[in-house]
Amino acid sequence: METLHIAGAFGAAFLAGAINSVAGGGTLVSFPTLIWLGLNPVTANATSTVAIWPGTVGSAWGYRRELRQAEPRFRVLIVPSLIGGITGALLLKWTPPAIFEELVPYLILFATLLFMAQEPVQRYLKTADAARHRSAKWMVGALLFQLAVGIYGGYFGAGIGILMLAALSILGLNDIHEMNSLKVIFGGSINGIAAAYFIWARMVYWPDVLVMAVAAILGGLGGAGTARKIGRTAVRRIVIGVGLFMAISLFVKK
Repeated sequence: METLHIAGAFGAAFLAGAINSVAGGGTLVSFPTLIWLGLNPVTANATSTVAIWPGTVGSAWGYRRELRQAEPRFRVLIVPSLIGGITGALLLKWTPPAIFEELVPYLILFATLLFMAQEPVQRYLKTADAARHRSAKWMVGALLFQLAVGIYGGYFGAGIGILMLAALSILGLNDIHEMNSLKVIFGGSINGIAAAYFIWARMVYWPDVLVMAVAAILGGLGGAGTARKIGRTAVRRIVIGVGLFMAISLFVKK
């Protein structure tokens, strides 16, 4: 049974790492898998966050050119990302496990629907008018929006990518590659500070963290090739299918 648990955790993290490197949304695979492997939802969420985070470093390195070209003013969004991330992590710690367990199917379904909306939103963002979104008012709006994204991300995490793209669109960005590069940094900040708190608060199941961290890195490096061969659209359909299946199965399990 222990061998099956390890194999399941490794496989889920490997797949999550590959998915994240191509389309994002890997948490929709890793988190519910840990629940099905027997972890309580709070521990599963914290463990998944800590285990998948190292893959962010590789993604940030891959976007290093776009990050150098990004306007310095966008870096201010790291601040609400960090504040929101630690706030969401604290909220998770304070949420009774029974209540979080009731919320989990709804959170997974919400994140899956966000993921489904990603491509239509990206198409819209490419045509956004950047010139009219440069004022201080828009910056304040983006800061507040990113703070909300950070709280949600620290609390649950799945689906924050599309929300961060929306925040960047408020500021008028329409280069999707530049936006994705900033999304990696902001998402890494949210999940990184949340992961640090989860470790400090002893909320993670370390045997799974160690196995899954290695698997996620390998998945990002090796699995990405396979994911690219089958195509971004196919990967997105797999993620959506898994997300919907996990949400429905957890609704039934309730």
